[in-house]
Amino acid sequence: EHFPEPHRVVLRDPLTQLSEIQFKKLFRLTKQTFRYVLDRIRVHLDEPVKSTDLYPELMLLTALKFFGSGSYQQDIGYNYCLGISQSSVSRCIHKIIEVFNKQEVMDAFIKFPHTIPELNNIRRQFFLKHNIPGIIGCIDCTHVALFPPKINDPSFPEYLYINRKGYHSINVQLVCDDKLEIMNVCARYPGSNHDSYIWNSCNLKNVLQNLHEAGHTDYFLLGDSGYALRSWLLTPITPEPNPNTPESHYNSAHKRIRSTIERCNGVLKMRFRCLFKHRVLHYDPETACKIINTCCILHNICLRLNDPHFEDHEYDDEDIIDYGVYDNQQANIGELVLNVGRANPQLQAGLRQRNKIVNIFRGRQN
Repeated sequence: EHFPEPHRVVLRDPLTQLSEIQFKKLFRLTKQTFRYVLDRIRVHLDEPVKSTDLYPELMLLTALKFFGSGSYQQDIGYNYCLGISQSSVSRCIHKIIEVFNKQEVMDAFIKFPHTIPELNNIRRQFFLKHNIPGIIGCIDCTHVALFPPKINDPSFPEYLYINRKGYHSINVQLVCDDKLEIMNVCARYPGSNHDSYIWNSCNLKNVLQNLHEAGHTDYFLLGDSGYALRSWLLTPITPEPNPNTPESHYNSAHKRIRSTIERCNGVLKMRFRCLFKHRVLHYDPETACKIINTCCILHNICLRLNDPHFEDHEYDDEDIIDYGVYDNQQANIGELVLNVGRANPQLQAGLRQRNKIVNIFRGRQN
C-alpha cells in the first residue's frame, strides 16, 4: 500500500507569511533591514530567467539563515520554510558572499575615516563618552573557528591555522568606533599568527603611522598589551601600577574603553552565530574569510538602521572575549627594549603620548 509523503510547508514569501519576531529569529534581521540589504545588492545578482533559477530574495534569505545559525547546509534548506536543495543552498551562500566582497560594497559599509574632519568627529564622540582626548577607535583580534584545511593543500598549509588554544581558526582583526561599528576588518590571516603580526602587516597601521609622521599626532587607537606601544596605538601600563595612582586610573580607563571592541565582537557573533567557536565554518580559508567580511558588513548595516542586538546568552566567554593575554616576553617587547637601550624612537613617542593621558588623571587628582 502506498502512503503519500507528509506535506512539507514551503514559505514562498517569508516577508508576509512570518511575523516580525519569527522572521528576525530565523534570518537575524528585521524585515526592514532585509529589504534595505536586498535593494543594495540586487544590482549585483542575476534575475531569474528559467523556472529553476533562484530569486535574489531567496538567495539572500538562504545565506542569512546560514550566517545566523551556523547550521550545516542541508539543515538550512529543509529545516523550515525555504525548501531548496543542499546544492542550491551552497550556490546561494557563495553568490551572496561574492557580492558582499566586491570592493565597492566593502568600501560602502566598512570605512575608516580618510579626512581630518572625519577623524575629529570620531575623536569627539569618544571624548563625549569617556572624557579622554585623542581616541579614534579600539582594536582587537578574535578567532573564528575553521574546519581543518586539507593536509596537502599548498595554498592553505593546515598547520598554520592551529592557534595557541589548539584549534583551527582565522585570526580576525577588528577596529571599531564608539558605536560598535566596524571601521576596519582584516580577515585573511591563519590562527597561528599573533595579533601584533597582523597589525604590523595591515595597511591601517601604515595609514596611522603616516598620519603621525605628517604631524597629526592627536589621534590614536586603544589596544591590549599584545601590541607594541606606539603614539598611534596606546596600550596598558605594565606591570600593573599601584592602586589610586594616575597610572592605575589610566589603566582602568583604558580597560573600560577598550571593552568597546569586545562588545562589538560579542554583538557580531551573537547575531551571526556561524562565527561562534563551537559552530566551526566548514569551508576553505578563503571562503571562510569572505563569510566573515560579509557578516561584518551586515553588522554595520544593522547598527546604522538601529536593528536591535541579540541577547541569546548561548556562548562561552571564550567565544566572545579574547583579552590578548600573552607571555610577558611576547606582550611588551617594546618596553623591554626601552629598559635595555632606550633606542626606539617610535616607542619613545608612544611613551610620551601615553604620559600625556596619564597626566590628565594626575591633574584630576590635584
